[in-house]
Amino acid sequence: MKKTLLLFLVLLPFYQVIAQIIKGTVTNDAEQKIANVTIYIDGTKIGTNSKEDGSFSLNSPANNSGNIVFQKEDYETFSTPLSAVLNKTLKVVLLKSNDIEEVRIIPYTEEAYKNFINYFLDNFLGYDRENVRIKNQRTLKFAFDKKNQTLKVKAPKTLLIENKILGYQIEYNLINFAADFNTKMVNYVGTSFFRETKNSDKIKLNRMNAYDGSTLHFFRSIYENTISKDQFIVNHVVKVPNPKYPTEEELARLSNFKEMARISRVASVPNDILDISQRKNANKPYALAITKTLIPDTDYVKRENGKVLFTFKDMLQVNYQKYEYELKGKQFIKTKDPVVISSFLHPEGETFEVSKDGNITNPDLLITEGDFSKNKIENMLPLDYQLGD
Repeated sequence: MKKTLLLFLVLLPFYQVIAQIIKGTVTNDAEQKIANVTIYIDGTKIGTNSKEDGSFSLNSPANNSGNIVFQKEDYETFSTPLSAVLNKTLKVVLLKSNDIEEVRIIPYTEEAYKNFINYFLDNFLGYDRENVRIKNQRTLKFAFDKKNQTLKVKAPKTLLIENKILGYQIEYNLINFAADFNTKMVNYVGTSFFRETKNSDKIKLNRMNAYDGSTLHFFRSIYENTISKDQFIVNHVVKVPNPKYPTEEELARLSNFKEMARISRVASVPNDILDISQRKNANKPYALAITKTLIPDTDYVKRENGKVLFTFKDMLQVNYQKYEYELKGKQFIKTKDPVVISSFLHPEGETFEVSKDGNITNPDLLITEGDFSKNKIENMLPLDYQLGD
């Protein structure tokens, strides 16, 4: 059942104040005040909690264009654009979450959890199981559609993620995680609140290396118009059919054989079917061809009415010479030998607004490949991170 979340806005008497403040009260639909609601600016360390009387006050940095999130266990999470509530007094009404499990053709099962938990952790967290972990991992629910080869994961409770490498605990509200094993595409989206747990020189070093050449770094460079200065090299890329990948006719034959084998329990696989299956698993449908190198940012960035927009009809390759930082005494020094990292972005005609902090609207619509796709939770920094923090 779709639920409606209520948000009432009342202008402050002195709206012209310079400080950007969000304040108000959180209640339930019975007008009862709710204490200890976590209130934060998505993707940052900026947050607070509502008091016993449901009241809250939160200071926001200038020009922040993200979302403010209201979150508490057993209640529906509510978020709204920060720009809509700055310097206003709010009454936020949170509704109780529905405890009745949604009806699905493909159920969430314990078997799916056991079969795909490691796949999920690899693609969501990263590979460092020792230093990056979900404290309440068992709250995750998995549903695997065998026929369509798709995986869905949901988190009924806020995920508590410990990242010892970067010195944060992250409260992550996983809205959606979906994987398609046919296309090898993974997509997830959620809101996050960072709490700093450690800030040693080693932690600072790890953060600097996580930031350098990341998507956060790239989109901040786009906003600041410093792509060339920051030494990102952007090329125009197009998809061309991969001759090694099976044709539509071959894929249909493979699908028909699988269905027949499932019904009749055929044990042997003909050589031609085996060949199609092997080529499908070993190759992607398309190869990538660079058609133009060193394209100017005006090819994919538009600046209109004070907004910075990122858009491109095809694909972009982003190359970057990454010099790792090292700690020499108390100084952070870049190494002399760089490693070239390369990534692919698939805007494919979509338009994304870029904010000053390096965030983009609708990030789940932007597909990444290569090194940018390695920017998982283990390398994720808050949007209010600054180099050296």
